[in-house]
Amino acid sequence: MIKVLLVDDEGWNRELVRTFGTWEAFGMEIVGESEGGNEALRLAGVLEPDIVITDMRMPGTDGVMLMNALHNEYPEMKVIVISGYDDFKYAQSALRYGAVDYLLKPIDPAELNAVLDKCRKELEEAAAEHEQYRLDIDVSWSLASHKQLMKAHFNELNVESVHAVLGNITEELKLGSVQSPGMLRQAASEMLLLLKELQRGNGLEDVHLKTEIPGAVLTAPESLECWLRELYTESLEQLIGQRRFKNKLNLEDVRQYICGHYAEAVTLEGLSRVFFVSKEYLSKVFKLEYGINVTDYILRLRMDKAKQWLESGNIPIKTVAELAGYEDVGYFYRVFKKHFGVAPGEMRKQAEGLKMSNPEG
Repeated sequence: MIKVLLVDDEGWNRELVRTFGTWEAFGMEIVGESEGGNEALRLAGVLEPDIVITDMRMPGTDGVMLMNALHNEYPEMKVIVISGYDDFKYAQSALRYGAVDYLLKPIDPAELNAVLDKCRKELEEAAAEHEQYRLDIDVSWSLASHKQLMKAHFNELNVESVHAVLGNITEELKLGSVQSPGMLRQAASEMLLLLKELQRGNGLEDVHLKTEIPGAVLTAPESLECWLRELYTESLEQLIGQRRFKNKLNLEDVRQYICGHYAEAVTLEGLSRVFFVSKEYLSKVFKLEYGINVTDYILRLRMDKAKQWLESGNIPIKTVAELAGYEDVGYFYRVFKKHFGVAPGEMRKQAEGLKMSNPEG
């Protein structure tokens, strides 16, 4: 229910407002009444009304002072002013402090109910906007882990796994408490943005991506999945064709790919799929060229990057772990200590000590 507080020093005026308002029809309820501004301000804090209907001329704290206080402390509250004085200055004050409307006594029931209906609509719109914002955050959160998997599978050209991720997203969206077009549009937009990022990262910048989201796609999670599956599959087919066209394995391309994707789930198997060679062949020729196997090269790259971030600033160790491709911070600690012989925190302390002893270095 929409809560309403009545403020007027004359009881019979409050009675008229109670009588003329079609409260139930608007989903409203009068939760309190006050004879003056001071008491009204106290009740506003206790009852938290959505609408305050107030007279302007009252002893003590008048309507202008009350509206000023409400405007500063509770800016979301709707205020309707009712006054027996056709005073332009009072009307100016009412508008200055955000009054929804300024009504003159004697109260016209039609005018009162019209402004109540206006308040109802504004409150419902504000609530809908708030719900949409909350929903967007929830959708983003639920997509986060799926997007990480999607990156790895797309970069490995694993079509089946990409389809599986889209199916899992559909199941999660179906479990949501609200399956609205707004929720589906948010999911569609985020997955489109991810696809654009994946295209750019794989040299497909020139490939046209349909950014218009058809209305039919927003009718159900299954419809969204079919549409996204078509887009992702089309991009993957283009990327696979591009890679196959190159034919000959270029180890520098492999190394550059690792440098650009080391923070993701890069594996020997995934690389072999990306460059259309066997795992055994890739492992053999990579070690012959660089004197280190693929797995150790990825590990060394991650550790070197982590060391740079630890020594260069105040990035939290958890964030350093994530940037280096480790979701499990505990595992990152163990790998880092095994690689360097010291824990991440100890290395940071050592770096800070060197800076203090050599401030000009």
